[in-house]
Amino acid sequence: MAYIIQRQDRFYVVAYDGLDPLTGKERRRWHPAGHDRHEAEQMAERIERDNAGPAPVRGGPTHLGEFLTDTWLPMKRRHVRATTAFRYSWFVDRYINPAIGQVPLRRLRADHLDGLYDQLANTGGRNGDGLAPKTVHEVHVIVRSSLDLALRRQLVDTNVAQATNARHKRQTRKVPRAWTAEELATFLAAARTHRLYPALHLTACTGMRRGEVAGLKWSDLDRSTNRLSINRTLQSLAGEPVEFPVKTRASRRCIDLDEVTMEVLARWRRRLARDGLPHGIDDWMFVNTTGRFVNPESLSQLFDRLQRTMPDLTRIRFHDMRHTHASLLKLSTVALGASFGRVEYRATIWAAGFDVVA
Repeated sequence: MAYIIQRQDRFYVVAYDGLDPLTGKERRRWHPAGHDRHEAEQMAERIERDNAGPAPVRGGPTHLGEFLTDTWLPMKRRHVRATTAFRYSWFVDRYINPAIGQVPLRRLRADHLDGLYDQLANTGGRNGDGLAPKTVHEVHVIVRSSLDLALRRQLVDTNVAQATNARHKRQTRKVPRAWTAEELATFLAAARTHRLYPALHLTACTGMRRGEVAGLKWSDLDRSTNRLSINRTLQSLAGEPVEFPVKTRASRRCIDLDEVTMEVLARWRRRLARDGLPHGIDDWMFVNTTGRFVNPESLSQLFDRLQRTMPDLTRIRFHDMRHTHASLLKLSTVALGASFGRVEYRATIWAAGFDVVA
């Protein structure tokens, strides 16, 4: 997208230039366009055409599936993170193309999209059940965005997805849940026997995100100062680990660890050495039994499995341990005063009756 800004007697064309790889924020490039607004408008049109990408290579009618795969997806890969592009590709291949991919762009109607959305909402899930409204909405956003591009390329006369927009709004976000100190202590006590308990312990005591925990390497741990550096996040794409910068600039941080957590990590490293698994300075901190990286999704699955063995415990998501950490940290800060530090917050958990060093 490009737009025109006038500063005094000069015009500038401001164009979207993808995402900043460090911060994840949108970048804008300013193009001086002289003193004539008409010339600025022509420059904006040229930039829009360049950003639209190459024309479809095949002649004749262009089908929705071809346009999504050959034109829209390659363009999006230049502007979004690899994980986002992978998700777009997954939705196109799994949900859109099998249902309406063979429909020519100029014959696509709102009825086609209504039928697709209804089918996904009722039977589109893996087990024949319906997809979540948020997922159906994401499919709709992909179709709408691709038809916007087709409209700019003059392949269609109108974006028929606009007629279905009102039916597929985002779900209202659920209120985050958090455990009490007693509930967190109960969960950690029950999880102690599991092999990947150190990852759960570290998450509970630091509030780190799932991808940040999976992306840790032993080089991030400074044993002389008991500090942990958060420099990256790890995602799994097609079964392979892919490193990304942390979510925001503020997410690049150092965390002070208490002696108990340092001892938990030391024991974990000694166990890796005993089992003959990678534990060098440049190796992943948390690995599976074969020595490969821990898939972030597997941490959530482990968390859910452990919760199912504790029916009296309030069910929360893995990410809600981050909310739990923040809640307990805030409560303890209020109780102990403004000088309270992050390390001392762990006393709230230990006071609930959980002794980690046994």
